[in-house]
This record gives sequence, C-alpha cells and structure tokens, in this order.
Amino acid sequence: MSITPKQRLLSFLSQGLKFGAVGALGFVVDFTVFNLLLTTVLDSTEVHAGPIYAKIISTVLAILVNWLGNRYWTFSKNRQDHTAREGVEFLAVSLVGMGIGIACLWFSHYVLGYTSLLADNISGNVVGLLLGAMFRFTLYRYWVFAPSRSGAPASAGIGSVSTRTGAVRLAATPER
Repeated sequence: MSITPKQRLLSFLSQGLKFGAVGALGFVVDFTVFNLLLTTVLDSTEVHAGPIYAKIISTVLAILVNWLGNRYWTFSKNRQDHTAREGVEFLAVSLVGMGIGIACLWFSHYVLGYTSLLADNISGNVVGLLLGAMFRFTLYRYWVFAPSRSGAPASAGIGSVSTRTGAVRLAATPER
C-alpha cells in the first residue's frame, strides 16, 4: 500500500507535535535542574565553569526523559529491534544537540560577556534549545527512528511479515 502525500504530512505533523510535547517535558527538566544548580552548588561566582557544568548535567537528565518519551510515544511505531543501537544513536544525536546548546551558552557567556542568569537562560535555553531541537528532530526522524530501520510492530505476535523485504518470520517475535 502506497502512502499518500497527505498521509505523510499528517504523520510528520503528528510526530512534530508529539516531539514538541516530549521536548517540553525535557525542557522543564533541563530548565529546572539548570537553574537549581546555578543558584546553589554551581553558582558562577563560586565555580568559574558553573554554567557549563550545570548545562551538561541538566541536559543529560533531559536526554534520558526525551529518549523514553520519543521511543515509547513519538516514534513508537518505528522503534528498532536493536534497543542498544537505537539508544546509542539517540544519545549521539542528543549529545551533538547538547553541544549546539552549550556552544550558544559558551559564546554568550564567555565571548560576548553576557553573564547574568537571564542571559545564560536565553542563550542556553532559548537559542541553543531551538537550534538543537531542529537538529535532533531531523536526525531522530530520518535516522534513529527512520521507518526503514524499524523492527516488527509490537503486536506482531508469533509470526510477522517484514515490510522491507516481504519475508515472513515464523519464530516468535519478542514483545517490546
């Protein structure tokens, strides 16, 4: 069965909205942890690289939240059978996305000299987040969770047909 352009657009929009919702939750985790760390143990008056350390910690926690949300909701129909490989690919894309956000924060804080809490939030949590999100969505959709790389549907049961090759699997397929 061929997918129509309208179905592709609806799928793209659906995934985009879900990605945004998962990203919003990840943002809440990132923003909250970042600001808690900056106003407590990683205050830049006490720890010179405090904003960078805080952003790394908060982003790693947000990556975990985002992987779970994207794997089990946004791209649930395209999950890979190889969870470890998918996780490594997701982490690689997320780390580059994190690097984009940290680069924006670093440039603003250390090159431009905007060192206030507001400036750190704008550069790291607005500019960096938007640029990183566009990068991540593109690579998640077309590489990590690409339909051509997904495994059999979770409800496949005892036997299933591969949509890529048309081959029939007779062995039991594990539930995901």
